Amino acid sequence: MPQNRSPQPVSLVTGANRGIGLEVCGQLAALGHTVLLTARSLDAAEAAARRPAEGGRRSVHPLRLDVTDDADVERAAAEVADRYGRLDVLVNNAAVHYDTWQRAVTADLDVVREAAETNLYGPWRTVRAFAPLLRAGAHPRVVNVSSEAASLTNMGGGTPAYTASKAGLNALTRMLAAELRADGVLVNAVCPGWVATDMGGPGGRAVAAGARSVVWAATLPDSGPTGGFFRDGRPLPW
Repeated sequence: MPQNRSPQPVSLVTGANRGIGLEVCGQLAALGHTVLLTARSLDAAEAAARRPAEGGRRSVHPLRLDVTDDADVERAAAEVADRYGRLDVLVNNAAVHYDTWQRAVTADLDVVREAAETNLYGPWRTVRAFAPLLRAGAHPRVVNVSSEAASLTNMGGGTPAYTASKAGLNALTRMLAAELRADGVLVNAVCPGWVATDMGGPGGRAVAAGARSVVWAATLPDSGPTGGFFRDGRPLPW
């Protein structure tokens, strides 16, 4: 039997020790969710879990999770199953390599592979591992944090590792939404916009605004959309 059959929704956020992921944790905790804040290092997750607003700290719990490691993802899923017996929200936020210095025609393919491991295969691993727990949730949601840079409609040159991996994530979103629809799992991709984070750099909008875009998709009603691409609750072109 699970150790904690919490009546609150149980939400897990990857790459959540800083930036948008950390802010998403705080906003979900403020809405009453039990939040699993994950990072590749347990020390980093524990330090970050102490940072959300005072009222949400008790409901934010650190968990080590390296989305590039099959065994670590499976271990984390087993730990969540043991603790809670279900997962209501999975936010695939972890991402690397906003490679503005590269062009596709001369790209370092090792950088592209590294980006794909985290930005595409990482979410793929987590959904595969946590799918049984999501099916056990009352109102399961998967949010893949993407980027408008991945829109084929508006795509140009540059940032090839990031752009190609996020375009792949958008395709994965569509497939997962179709396959999990019968289980009541809503799966959507969200662009938080250009946000002033370590990856986005200065000049972007507030982290809280970008995180609200993600939280909107994480808290959709059962009648909400699935298989879509959104920013601030509005559809983006694929």
